[in-house]
Amino acid sequence: MNKTIISLAILGMVAIPMTAQETYQDTKMVDNDLNGTARYVGMGGAMEALGADISTISSNPAGIGLFRKSQLTLSGGLVTQQDAKNKISFRGSDLTINGDKTNLSFDQLGFVWTTRMPSNSYLNVAFNYHKSRNFDQLLTAANQLSYASQNKQTVRKYAYGVSLKNKEMANYMWNAVDAGYSRLLQYRNVDEKGQPVDEYAYMNASDYLFGQYQSGYIGEYDFNLSGNIHDRVYLGLTVGLHDVHYKSASTYGENLVNNAIAGSEENLEITGTGCDIKIGAIFRPIESSPFRIGAYVHTPTWYNLTMKGNASVYLNGLKDTDEKMGPNNGTQNNSTSLEYKLYTPWKFGLSLGHTVGNQLALGATYEYADYSTMDNRVIDGGYYDYDPYIGGYNYYDSSSSDQTMNEHTKNTLKSVSTLKLGVEFKAMPDVAVRLGYNYVSPMFSKDGYRDGSLLSQGSANATSTNYTNWKSTNRITAGIGYTFKKFFADLAYQYSMTNGDFYPFMAYYDNPKDPSPSIEDNLPTASKVSNKRHQLLVTLGYKF
Repeated sequence: MNKTIISLAILGMVAIPMTAQETYQDTKMVDNDLNGTARYVGMGGAMEALGADISTISSNPAGIGLFRKSQLTLSGGLVTQQDAKNKISFRGSDLTINGDKTNLSFDQLGFVWTTRMPSNSYLNVAFNYHKSRNFDQLLTAANQLSYASQNKQTVRKYAYGVSLKNKEMANYMWNAVDAGYSRLLQYRNVDEKGQPVDEYAYMNASDYLFGQYQSGYIGEYDFNLSGNIHDRVYLGLTVGLHDVHYKSASTYGENLVNNAIAGSEENLEITGTGCDIKIGAIFRPIESSPFRIGAYVHTPTWYNLTMKGNASVYLNGLKDTDEKMGPNNGTQNNSTSLEYKLYTPWKFGLSLGHTVGNQLALGATYEYADYSTMDNRVIDGGYYDYDPYIGGYNYYDSSSSDQTMNEHTKNTLKSVSTLKLGVEFKAMPDVAVRLGYNYVSPMFSKDGYRDGSLLSQGSANATSTNYTNWKSTNRITAGIGYTFKKFFADLAYQYSMTNGDFYPFMAYYDNPKDPSPSIEDNLPTASKVSNKRHQLLVTLGYKF
């Protein structure tokens, strides 16, 4: 057992009811899936210039302007995670996670209403629901540790704050996990003058196990107005409402070098709503050619979110413990509830589309978004304003940017480029075959980390310490479609793969100015993880 020489009073968790969130949690709100109708997915989503598919309502709204008939569509399917494990073993230890690697999914429902105008023009109105993010995922990781542990992080974190003679920093970075360990690790000692002082012990670990099951979704409700001018220029506007439902249950355990065990469990829920505006255009530069160019812009999604989290920290198997002297075996629970705002970055897209007769359609799309510019916002007040239309008062939140967390976001996240390619070939007039490909560049910096030492309320209210730096995403899609009079049915398959590096906690150095190794450092060992997912999607539609 290693002991520190830091004297301090025991600190409880800083529970702040209204605050901002932190970078790694925020990325759950911006990392969209490729989802929608089976035709859209089968072509890799590369339809932002081709249009005439209701899924373009959420990417390039002008795509709705190419409809010539009204349409109703319904989509759903099956999503399964390859190589997902409900049980993981490492060095004789086992960990079981409750969760399903295969789930049914309701993915899309929408309609387009077309109205013919003079001069071969149309005015179209559309509504569409689609699942922009499916959170269902099993994640497991295991590895060895050397002179490191989650409980050591609590002690090193406080030591770092005190070494900078910044008590405010030490208090702010005291999150739910630290609060639990602090009560278990504290022990009574005497100083050089024989006076009793409270100190901390920490115990290094030899290895760790981690398991997590995430579930839920973000549902997007899009309302669109679009049309075309002389069948050459197509314009569209979409207002989107986002509905967030995220849950996570995770377990982290360590085998300590003194044959005891320690770890933490987290239950997390994030709910809320957001809204955004999307505008787009498609035009045919050559009147006699079907070649099209599309462009679109998305405003940030302005989220109002609530997070409820609980951290349960345990320490078991210690010998010769003393309730008065400590450290002690036991379990400590801490909870928090946060209300905060998040503004995602602007998104820009450019697309190309071309058709060859009625047999072949080709599409390509490039999207860009700078996720380092996400705005984490603290709700710092509110006010009432009288509304004469309702004869009463409306309440409005006031908020301000969390500059410290935003700086961390800037250093941790990067701009992301997405490339979509798709092709559709009609082997027969009523049968279409589709192929698609996506590449999404990494969002996380290679050296990014979840910093629990920030002077930010987001760090202070964390209920876990782990994080994953996910790398690029590759998607391969295929599909087939069949039309019978006014009815049509489409089937699509999608395979997506993302690799990443999992860390159980952030790294701490005993002397930040001296990077040479020291047994007082707390350096976690990364584990290679992956998220490989298969999706089977069916769309049924009716044109009228």
